[in-house]
Amino acid sequence: MYGGGYIFSEPSDKDQKDHIDDPVKLQEFEARIDAGEKIEPHDWMPFEYRKQLIRLIEQHAHSEVIGALPEGTWITRAPGFKRKLVLIAKVQDEMGHAQLLYSAAETLGKSREAMINDLLSGKSKYSNVFNYPAKTWADVTVIGFLIDAAAIVNQVANAKGSYGPYCRALERICYEESFHLKQGHDAFIALAVGTKAQKDMLQDALNRWWRPIIHFFGPSDKASVHGEKLMRWKVKMASNDDMRNQFLDMYVPKILELGITIPDPNLKKNESTGRWEFSDPDWNEFKRVINGDGPCNAERLAVRKFAEESNRWVRNALLKQTMKQTIPYA
Repeated sequence: MYGGGYIFSEPSDKDQKDHIDDPVKLQEFEARIDAGEKIEPHDWMPFEYRKQLIRLIEQHAHSEVIGALPEGTWITRAPGFKRKLVLIAKVQDEMGHAQLLYSAAETLGKSREAMINDLLSGKSKYSNVFNYPAKTWADVTVIGFLIDAAAIVNQVANAKGSYGPYCRALERICYEESFHLKQGHDAFIALAVGTKAQKDMLQDALNRWWRPIIHFFGPSDKASVHGEKLMRWKVKMASNDDMRNQFLDMYVPKILELGITIPDPNLKKNESTGRWEFSDPDWNEFKRVINGDGPCNAERLAVRKFAEESNRWVRNALLKQTMKQTIPYA
């Protein structure tokens, strides 16, 4: 991968085994981070920094693509022409977000083709929440309101991180996600204040989605061997627990004021600590889903594989045309 005058290659586990960062360069790098400077593709960076950024940005890109699938299936079934148009625009935005993120990850040395191949093979992960079925229109409203809200909490924090290309991509993504959140909020309210059948449908959807939403931010960073270092290097700007707590602070009151019940009798805020307490979210389920054993993992990847294979001729045609423009007599 070429970028900024340097040749980069994706770091492998084999490379890491014997890799030791230059201590002087590492000290200079960490001084720049402490000073609030952005790291750019041509800058020196620690091996682990590059590796973890590729993992983070690639998984985010995959989540944008896979995340559009459950909503995409509802475009033709959304209630009313306006809702259909909004959903079409939202799905289109998600694909655009993926493009921005894949481009940001490519600056770190991993090709887009390699990222897609790793997604289709199951090597690369994506967000747990996109492996659950959207059974009713209420599921789409929960996704549009609460899951997009959770994503914004994460993205707004990481937009202040240290890697320039990712931060700039996130700034644009956050602007568009704010519109997605308004769409989801509007649809959520419409069901909450609608007929009894609509409110019951919304309650049922929230009952099924609540645990995946709690899972969304991931387990406590205390269990992560990389968490402290990634926070120091501003790859992550907030811990999983802090982001989850911020989300609950913001959205539990919004849900309750609409007369919707949160399906966790143990959910409460500890006023002395300022932290939310909740039932055991079953992190074993989270691990199963992330590792490919969720309700819709196989279905989501099958759809993505079909799209990749059936549209291969388009990519080949574009590549051929690009080659002709670059080499006129090719």
